[in-house]
Amino acid sequence: MSGISVQHISKSYGDNHVLDDVSFTVPSGKITVVLGKNGAGKTTAVKMMNGLNRPTQGNVLVDGINTKDRTTAQVARMVGYVFQNPDEQIFNSTVVKEIEYMPRYFHMEEDEIGRRTEEVLRLTGLEECRDMNPFDISYSTRKFVTIAAVLATKPRYTIWDEPTAGQDCWHIAILCDILDHLQRENTAVVVITHDMEFVVSAFERVVVMANKHIIADGRPEDIFSRDDIIKEARITRPQIGAIAHKIGLEKTILHRSEFVSYLLERRCVPHG
Repeated sequence: MSGISVQHISKSYGDNHVLDDVSFTVPSGKITVVLGKNGAGKTTAVKMMNGLNRPTQGNVLVDGINTKDRTTAQVARMVGYVFQNPDEQIFNSTVVKEIEYMPRYFHMEEDEIGRRTEEVLRLTGLEECRDMNPFDISYSTRKFVTIAAVLATKPRYTIWDEPTAGQDCWHIAILCDILDHLQRENTAVVVITHDMEFVVSAFERVVVMANKHIIADGRPEDIFSRDDIIKEARITRPQIGAIAHKIGLEKTILHRSEFVSYLLERRCVPHG
């Protein structure tokens, strides 16, 4: 059975309940974005997919394997995790050494390590930084170092926590290119973000969390057309969608091109 199956998971720390009966699936090779305000349970839920967290109740299956039956290191080989703060993940003295570390830990052949390293350096735009100390490059670029390091092991699934935080338009475009590449490679990606422009530009499936539960799971146009979901989850519409909603357009608008097309169509409608 391929894919990640989250089955009725709950999580408590003593009397503090942070997840309550959460279920959803991540199909193999698909990309999914998880939205919700801070404290909604997003990070707790996705960390259970690679064994960084364990459910108090329920199960998480990765390709049919229960994460409870594997060590965190074993699960991490199937599900790579890119932390929100790269400084919590990087510990090697050069970018190349950081990328090569996990393939060597998994005892891959040197030729294969070299091939994978060159591939992810190109994919993430880090070729010019290869011999630099990661802490001598910008914080935003360090995020790409952690993505490259995770992708070098070629996990079937990856999780990215707030990848666009601190990124400019150029680097967000690179993130979108990486997502496209991973889909072609049949690698599934789960992303946590507060960047709604990124959501509508890169994702076809949105999972929304609030109050320890999943409250919606659907296409961006379905999610952002629902005032009740937006209010309960305390998320915002993408900027152009918020403008369209504010001026009372009856159509859900997510992209600037849609907004322009809608206005042009309305302008061409004959009066009377």
